[in-house]
Amino acid sequence: MTPEPYEAVRAAGWLVDVLDLDGVTGKAAFMERVAKALRLPDWFGRNWDALADCLGDPDWGPADPGRLLVVTGWQEYAERRPEEWATALDILDVSAGSGPRGTLAVHLALGGSH
Repeated sequence: MTPEPYEAVRAAGWLVDVLDLDGVTGKAAFMERVAKALRLPDWFGRNWDALADCLGDPDWGPADPGRLLVVTGWQEYAERRPEEWATALDILDVSAGSGPRGTLAVHLALGGSH
């Protein structure tokens, strides 16, 4: 996946972060990829509660006017660790939406990694 499809989103002032999960087969690797891709704060504890806290933190979370999180290469992780993937999806679902500081939108890209 190339960045071009998201240029219009960027032109509208949104941040676009790509979370590439290609090759991720466990929670520890998932958390490392999330921390790096989203440039999460140092206090990110690399667990589900900390992820939910970061995504909901008005100082990090949705940017003004918005942040688009594009998740690629997620299928292998979802297949190997369905319970973990379900938890990740729950957190993303709860975190997505509009708030006083902007919007967080999550896009699960079909197909391979970029």
